Amino acid sequence: MACPCGALNSPQALEEPIMLKKLALIVGALLAALLVFTITRPDDFRVQREIEIKAPPEKIMPLLTDFKQFGQWSPWEHLDPKMQREFSGAPSGPGAIYAWQGNDDVGKGRMEILSATPEKVVIKLDFLSPFEAHNTAEYTLSRQGENTRMTWAMFGPANFLTKLMGVFISMDSMVGKDFEKGLSQIKQVAEKP
Repeated sequence: MACPCGALNSPQALEEPIMLKKLALIVGALLAALLVFTITRPDDFRVQREIEIKAPPEKIMPLLTDFKQFGQWSPWEHLDPKMQREFSGAPSGPGAIYAWQGNDDVGKGRMEILSATPEKVVIKLDFLSPFEAHNTAEYTLSRQGENTRMTWAMFGPANFLTKLMGVFISMDSMVGKDFEKGLSQIKQVAEKP
């Protein structure tokens, strides 16, 4: 009867553990490089889009300072027909609060208007699920003759998870298209006679 020990000493049997070790080292080195690269990414982010609207700022401002009017133009308002909304605080302007909870497309969160001037609205934006994030949304209106240049920006800190996600897909590409859709929709609403 032949001893199976010879099979353990064959060149192929000796090469397999070495190849597995090399593969593990390569994967480990790639993961380490990914972590180092992630740590070096910026500590904050900013997404911004703008549009020109054929309406004065006074016509656009109520669409931004009254959360009950967001349904007319927000790109997220109709993603979940069963979304629950709660309005509290001031009816509009500083102190107005809008909380929502819905499906995975809209998640759960809260917005509060911190300040509102004829040129700028600043909103504290808290996402609670499907991920937690605390950002600032800012709408800026600047008169351009009979038109208005509207800028929509969102910015905030980039924690490790945000930085890691940003390696594969940027916040700008994730949210930018929604901003463009929202600006197009607010343009349609504001330009109605």
